[in-house]
Amino acid sequence: MTSLAQRQTLLTLIDEAVAAGARAARACHIMGLSLRTVQRWRCTPCRGDQRPERIQQPTNRYSALERQRILSVINSEEYGHLPPSQIVPRLADQGRYLASESTMYRLLRQAGQLAPRGRQRPPAPQPKPRAVTAYAPNELYSWDITYLPAAVKGCFYYLYLFLDLFSRKIVGWQVYGTEDGAHASEIMRDVCLREGIEPGQVVLHSDNGGPMRGATMLATLRELGVTPSFSRPAVSDDNPYSEALFRTLKYRPQYPRKPFSSLQHARAWVAQFVRWYNMEHRHSAIRFVTPEQRHCGLDAAMLAQRHAVYETARRDAPHRWSGPTRNWSRIDVVHLNPDKGVADRIHTENNLRRAA
Repeated sequence: MTSLAQRQTLLTLIDEAVAAGARAARACHIMGLSLRTVQRWRCTPCRGDQRPERIQQPTNRYSALERQRILSVINSEEYGHLPPSQIVPRLADQGRYLASESTMYRLLRQAGQLAPRGRQRPPAPQPKPRAVTAYAPNELYSWDITYLPAAVKGCFYYLYLFLDLFSRKIVGWQVYGTEDGAHASEIMRDVCLREGIEPGQVVLHSDNGGPMRGATMLATLRELGVTPSFSRPAVSDDNPYSEALFRTLKYRPQYPRKPFSSLQHARAWVAQFVRWYNMEHRHSAIRFVTPEQRHCGLDAAMLAQRHAVYETARRDAPHRWSGPTRNWSRIDVVHLNPDKGVADRIHTENNLRRAA
């Protein structure tokens, strides 16, 4: 059910998407609506959902007194350490029936007691990594390690990749035969030297692997003046850029179907990939310019030229255009782990951009 205010907000968002060049049916689909529903709303713009807000309750529902009696038995000294799956058969052995196992679980959930009932410690909450924003190259890096299969089954080579999130350029990489924080420290020193990184300039984000959290890597970052940032344990979405880069690497048509024959073979192939990715690949997240062009600040002029080409084409053949030209505006901000409101807005903008 949607209120009148919610309907007006959704209609405004759909109108903005259509004005930006999106198809109306696609914009409605992204909002979770059908085109026919939106058309019906427009016929009665001052009318909200007229369905009554009924709250149905089952006729065989336990009363408040009965629910309290069941909870008192579940939380008693005899059964307080047991789950309902153990309580129900014990009560049956005593000739007693209070409620089904699923009902006990439901009552515990409603009472906020559906948690481990033993002596173990409750899991410690893991806060979301702090939101980081980049407005220019060499402000926000992400790095990770991925496995490359070796000729010997069960053995791997380890690819270390450092990515600039603003430009999407691979600023540092190397393939080693072992997974060690000392290797990552060497690459990071080299990156800071080549890019001219000053203390306090860069935030380096990674997951919680051993090389990332190791004393060697942390000491190197402290010495270089680089601020470390880490994902939550077992949450891969906190480091999405590096994960997406690895998928691009391993889904390339040129990625070897057979394991790498040697360390030199792996390094040669990755060097070729990095050259293609940085110099030739038009990245969709940065308006289809190459990471090297954006890293060097050439993308603004290129995008302005594309906009001029489209405006000229529209002026020469206006009958072929039903709306504005394609959006070639430069993306000036890149977010890593944004807060809830910002993340929802970015998600909506990305969906509408794909529909355009």
